Amino acid sequence: MTSDQLFTYFPGLTPIQQQQFEQLPALYEFWNNQINVISRKDIDQLFERHVLHSLGIAKIMPFLPGESVLDVGTGGGFPGIPLAILFPDTKFYLVDSIGKKIKVVQEVAKALGLKNVRASHLRAEQVNEKFDFIISRAVTRLGEFYPWIKGKFTRTSNNTLPSGILYLKGGDLAEEIKESGLKVQQFYLKDYFAEEFFETKQVIYVKG
Repeated sequence: MTSDQLFTYFPGLTPIQQQQFEQLPALYEFWNNQINVISRKDIDQLFERHVLHSLGIAKIMPFLPGESVLDVGTGGGFPGIPLAILFPDTKFYLVDSIGKKIKVVQEVAKALGLKNVRASHLRAEQVNEKFDFIISRAVTRLGEFYPWIKGKFTRTSNNTLPSGILYLKGGDLAEEIKESGLKVQQFYLKDYFAEEFFETKQVIYVKG
């Protein structure tokens, strides 16, 4: 997948946003050679498997100006960095328990000139703030994830869905959802993206 293919899914991008997305492969290739944050086989498919996958959340939830979003277990900055490019007026806080990954996030955000991103070497349980939405990409099973972020939601969101979790997962999730005991909404990314990679990928929404 090329940047042009990515832009067909998000046709309203400004020239600055397009430039920021186009900078991502070189930035991640540079930092990945120093601190491995993306598997070697995936770095060549960065746009499809990391950038577009992250932006699947945007198809479900167009974040509003002034909203705050926490990205838990961000790794090298996914899904937070692509979403921060897409929503420059939304505030993103990216956290991870591995410090060297946060260094990559900070350097990438700095290189892109993203003023709406901050990043900290923290576990989710250590974050003492409230957010409109909490996002993550398959850091653990849903039932284990929810206690980490319970009580960290605002109650003021005027978005299309109330404040809550937007969780990127793949595969058959019936057992995991049942085990969690949570009431969820499932959104299938194959309804938005044609690539085979998205056949089993979902965004799971849980009200906060």
